Amino acid sequence: MKKKLLLVSLLVLPAVLLASSGHGEEASRYFAQTGRETDFWPRVINFTIFAALLWYLLANPIKSFFKERSEGIKSKLTEIEEKLKAAREEQQEAQARLDESLKRAEQIVEDAKKEAVILAEKIAQANVQELEALEKQYNEKIELEERKATREAIDEVLSENITTDDILLDSSKVVDIISRKVA
Repeated sequence: MKKKLLLVSLLVLPAVLLASSGHGEEASRYFAQTGRETDFWPRVINFTIFAALLWYLLANPIKSFFKERSEGIKSKLTEIEEKLKAAREEQQEAQARLDESLKRAEQIVEDAKKEAVILAEKIAQANVQELEALEKQYNEKIELEERKATREAIDEVLSENITTDDILLDSSKVVDIISRKVA
C-alpha cells in the first residue's frame, strides 16, 4: 500500500509543479514585449486561420469521401434489399412447392389406400373362388372315393360269397340279363 502511495505521489508531483501559474519572470517578459498579460486572442486568431486553411484544403476531399461512402452504403443497402427480396421470393416459391408436394403426397396416400382396398377385395374374391374350387374338387374326390369304396366292397362281397360254380347261366339267361341292362 505504501509503495502505491509513493508511486502515485511521484507521478503527480511533476504535474503539480508544471501547472503552477508562472506569474514570475516569463509573465512579466511577455507583458513587456506585447503589452498584454495573456496570449488568448492571438491564439484564437491563429486557430481560426488554421481551421480555415484546413477547411479550404480538406473540405472537398472530406465531402467527396463521405459522399462516396454514403453512396457506397446506399448501393450496398439496395443490393442487400434486392437479395432479401429475391430470398423472400425464393422462400415463397419453395413454400408453394412444399405445399404442392404435401398435396401430392396426400393424394398418393389416398390413391394407395384405395388401391390397397381394391387389391384386398380382388384377393378376397380370388381366395373365395379358389376355396369354392377346392371345395368342389374335395367333394368330387369324396364322391369318387365313395364310389370306389362301394365298388371294392361289392367286388369283395361278390368275390367272397359268390363263385362261378354258384351261378349257372345258360345263354338265354345271359341274353335276358344283358337286355335288361341295356334297356
